[in-house]
Order: sequence, then C-alpha cells, then structure tokens
Amino acid sequence: MAGVFEFAPAIAALPFASFLVALFFGKYMPKRGALAGIFATAGSLLLSLWVFLTVAGGEAFNENLYTFVAGQDTFSLHLGLLLDPLSAMMLVIVSLVAFLVHIFSLGYMNDEGETGLPRYYAGLGLFTASMLGFVFANNLLMAFMFFELVGLCSYLLIGFWFREDGPPSAAKKAFLVTRFGDYFFLIGVVAIFATFGTAAFAGSESFPHIAEQVLLGEETVETFGFSPEMWFTILGLLVLGGVMGKSAQFPFHTWLPDAMEGPTPVSALIHAATMVAAGVYLVARMYGFYALSPTALAVIALVGGFTALFAATMGVVKREIKQVLAYSTISQYGYIMLGLGAGGYVAGVFHLLTHAFFKALLFLGAGAVIIAMHHNENMWDMGGLKDKMPVTYWTFLSGSLALAGIVPFAGFWSKDEVLYEALIHGLNSPVLLLAYAMGLIAVFFTGFYTFRMVFLTFHGEPRSDLARDPHGIHWNVKFPLVVLGILAATIGFVNMTPVADLTGLHIEFLHSWLDLEEGFASGLSAHHYGELLHDFAGYSAAEIPSIAAGAVSLALALAGAGLAYSLYNVPVPVEHTDKLGSIKTLLYNNYYQDEYQVWLATGLTLPLARAADKFDNGVVDGVVNGVSSVSLFSGNRVRRVQTGVVSNYATLLTVGLVALLVVLGITGGWF
Repeated sequence: MAGVFEFAPAIAALPFASFLVALFFGKYMPKRGALAGIFATAGSLLLSLWVFLTVAGGEAFNENLYTFVAGQDTFSLHLGLLLDPLSAMMLVIVSLVAFLVHIFSLGYMNDEGETGLPRYYAGLGLFTASMLGFVFANNLLMAFMFFELVGLCSYLLIGFWFREDGPPSAAKKAFLVTRFGDYFFLIGVVAIFATFGTAAFAGSESFPHIAEQVLLGEETVETFGFSPEMWFTILGLLVLGGVMGKSAQFPFHTWLPDAMEGPTPVSALIHAATMVAAGVYLVARMYGFYALSPTALAVIALVGGFTALFAATMGVVKREIKQVLAYSTISQYGYIMLGLGAGGYVAGVFHLLTHAFFKALLFLGAGAVIIAMHHNENMWDMGGLKDKMPVTYWTFLSGSLALAGIVPFAGFWSKDEVLYEALIHGLNSPVLLLAYAMGLIAVFFTGFYTFRMVFLTFHGEPRSDLARDPHGIHWNVKFPLVVLGILAATIGFVNMTPVADLTGLHIEFLHSWLDLEEGFASGLSAHHYGELLHDFAGYSAAEIPSIAAGAVSLALALAGAGLAYSLYNVPVPVEHTDKLGSIKTLLYNNYYQDEYQVWLATGLTLPLARAADKFDNGVVDGVVNGVSSVSLFSGNRVRRVQTGVVSNYATLLTVGLVALLVVLGITGGWF
C-alpha cells in the first residue's frame, strides 16, 4: 500500500478502538465514552475524505491484506480492501453520519439519571466500525462477516433500554427477521465459492467477471445441472434474501417499525447509513453480477416498487413521529431497489446518497422534538413548535422537502432519476412498467404523510402542556441538524438530469464519478454496467424527455403535500383519516403482517416442527434404539465370557478348536 491506502484500514479500526475504550473505560471517562467515539469517527471521516480525494485523482486500491485460509487447488479466504468510487463515496457518508450521531447523542443521551452510557457508546462504535468494514470489503465472505456484525450491533442498540418491555422484544424481532434473510445469503456465499472458486467483487479473478466470461462462452464453471443463466439467477436471488432482510423490503420489513424502541440517534444511524443501507449497498457492490440476470433485476425492481407503495400507505395514518419516519425509510429503500432493478445503477446509488442525509436529518430532528416534548412521540400532543424551535423547524422542513421530492431539494433529483430509469426501461418491459407505476403512486402518499407530519408537529396551536412549554435543546443537538439541513438542500445538485432538457447543460457529476475507470480493475464503472445490461439483460431505453417524467412526479408530490396542507395546516386539526373506517384500521395495523407472521410461526411452522419431532422420536429414534438394543443385548451376553479365570479361557479355546476342526472336516470331506 502507498499513501492514504496504507492508512485506510484505520477508517474502521478507529471506531473499533472507541468501542473498546468505551466498553472498558467509559465509566471512568468524561461523558462516559462519548468523546472517544466523537474523536474516532472524526478521524474516520478525515481519512475517508482523503481516500475520496485520492480516488478522484484516478487511483484505486484492491488488495488482500490477510489470508486466513490458503487453498492450493481450492479457493482461499481473505480479508482485503476495495477502494473505488462507490466505496469511497459510501465511506464518507457513513463516517459523516456516524460523527454527527455521536455529537447529537451528547444532547440526547446524557440526561441526568441515564444509565448504561458506556454500553451505548461502545455499541455505536462497534456499529460504525462494522459498517465501514462492510463498505470497503473486497470479497463477499468478508462482506458477510461484517454484515452479520451490523445485525448484532442493531440488536444490542435497539434493545439498549432492556429493562423496559418494548425494546428487548423489538431487538429480538429485528435479529430474527434479518437472520431469516441471512440464511439465504449464507447459502448464496457458499454456492458462489463452489461455483467460481472465488468471492472477490472486482478484478479479472472476480466472480462477476468470471460469470460474464461464462455467458460469453469463453470459460466454463460448474452450474450443478442448471444452465449458466438460470444458476447465476439463483445465486443472485439467494444473496438478495439477505439484502431484503437488512433493507426491510417486503415481506421482511416488519422489524423496522418496532426498531423505533431504541434511542433516536440509533434510529438515525440504522436508517440512514448503517444497517438498512447495507442491503442496497450490497446490490450496488455486486451490480456487475446482477446485470447479467434480467430475472434477478426484475425481481429487485418489483420488490422495490411494491415496497415503496406498500410502506407509504401505512405512513399516512401513524400517530408517532418516529413511526412515520420508519415507514418512510422502508418506502425510500424500495425506491433505491427499484432504481437498481430497473437498470439505473447511478440512479439507485444517487438516491442512497441523498436519502442518507435527509433521513438522518429527519430522525435527528425528530429526536430534538422528542427532547423538547419530554420524550413524548405522539404528534397529536404537539403543535405550535415552529416558533419555539426555529432551528429544528427549518432544518426539519429542509429534510421534509427532500423526502417528499420537492424541487430543488435533494430527494427530488434522486427520486426523479429513479422513476425516470424505471419508466424508460419499463416501456419495453411490463414488469418494470408495473414497478414504475407503483413507485409513481407512492410519490403522492409520500408528499401527503410527510407534510401531515410537519403540520401536526410544528404548525397550529399547541395541543398539550408539553407543547406549550417545550424543553430547551443545546448546541450539540442543533449543530448536526444544521449540517444535515444544508446537505438535504444541496447534495442533489451533484446529478441534475432534467436540467439538460431545459438548458442543454449536463450537470451529472455522480455519473462521471461512478464512471471513473483509470486505475480500476475490470467491471467497476457505471459505463461498463450499462454495457452488461444492454448485452445480457436486454435493457433498452425509450426516448422520453427527463423533464417530462420529472414534472409528473413533482406534480404528484405537490398534490400530496397540498392535500396535507388543506387538511392539517389549521389551528386545531382533526384526524381526517378516521373517515377511511376499516381501511384505516387495516393500515394502522400494518395490514396485519405481524399477526400473519405469528400465525405462520405458531399455526403452521410449530405444528410441522412437532410432527417432525414425533417422527424423529417415534420412527428414526425407534429404529436406531432398536438396533442399539440388539447390539447392547448381544454385547452383554458376549461380555459374560470374559470371566478372568484362566481355566475357563483354556476350555473355550479347546472347544473352539474342536468346533473348527469339525467344520473343516465336514466341508473338506475328511469324514
């Protein structure tokens, strides 16, 4: 390694060190370990920026650092770094959000009487380190290891207040639901090793490159009786199981709303830059492989489009501010999946970028409101906070405009590009067109629930004593909000595709960034992915002006926001969704997904398990025990021969010799 790449492992090592410091020495330190986390994530951010600038200069790094299983004729297992445009950008996102979350936690978690703070800051440090290690992993096995560490950290942090009833249950639910998807992921990792002999993401020896050569007829691999196209699709869908679990895509989304039981800064980290982001980042990381399978891409797009709409409908009736944001997260990651599945690699990554900042902002803004409301999260007890919390209001409004997709805020540019990619490719694919339609309808619901949340929280008259006299917030709460508020308003300017139709000026910095090829191994650029999509997935784009597609989505977002304005921007709002009757009951109870999953576990899986247990005990164990009983009985009888008396042994030898001579005489004709 040379230059910054020599220090790149420290990007994850510094937060890991803060985990150890907070865990073992936090109770003796000022702020109970918070300062260690702040300095560590600040160091990670500076190193990530250095890596980012180095990669922008055309350098890259893809090298194994440690081999823990060295195979001769089989595969080897490595830990290594892959620093390219995608990972360099994601390192900056994760380290910046983690740094701001650590600062925010000073104001949110250090209330008098709060216990377990060293454990909290240790968890944040390990969470950050795990995600950063996942981001720069250069192979699928290493990514899986950090993927699981991220899941463990989410369990520990969601259940931080384990003495209460809700958090432990929510933590177990998050752990179990995501583990279910990870079973498929693990099988996919093993199958990829068995197929290609490698799990490397990039380079001439990577599994995406080998798969491409197989489809071109230049190489062969073992596909276990399937055609290469079918087998590669199966591999991609297996890995997708882990993606859907971590990124809370239908039907594995049910853990995420319950995860709001954890501290709000943890929610910001989970939703914006760590656990939920890990799944969609993995699809982007493996995009050279997914681009070879039109079936896998169609599944990704369809799951994403459906999840975007499905979650958005539930967000319109929620009463707690964090619950609204939770369902918005599920919906927005659905958009990212839609973009990636529709062939919009850059569009999906773009929405991952913008969402990280405006969703972190919204959760931290919600945290500021919760502090002011003495930890009451019910929006119907709020109102009138606009003038009492101006910094929180204006920054929260910036994030809300970005979430709703209102021009010129960040979410408009990225969501518009996702929908545009789905539309231009969807006109040649009914599946993609259906996914686009669902994503487009979800835009209206997003605009409605976002501004319903804003008006109920900040506008109108105070509806409780807590809202009339809110608790004050300090600089450590306001500073992260200001930074993220600016980013939510401006980060979308890195990729303004519709501007080209109006001015002829192509402002597409992110396209250029992800197309950097000099110094990179094969198959890492957006341009190369586009060629794969055209050659293998058969994606072809229709000619539609991006400004027209953007105008449609903007009109729907404004319509949803306008409806919320007319219903809820009043001095004393009423809950108009009550008019939906049984539909509201269905939405408020999340389509009874939790009840369905409980029935699936207790009504179907448990009886099957009991039947299998009876078969195992009655049939399998019966046969085994019967055979063993015969053996034991025979052995017990033979054992009695061993008396220890020499004269008995001599008698047995004589009898045996005589019997042997008799048998030989009869068979040999001696008699």
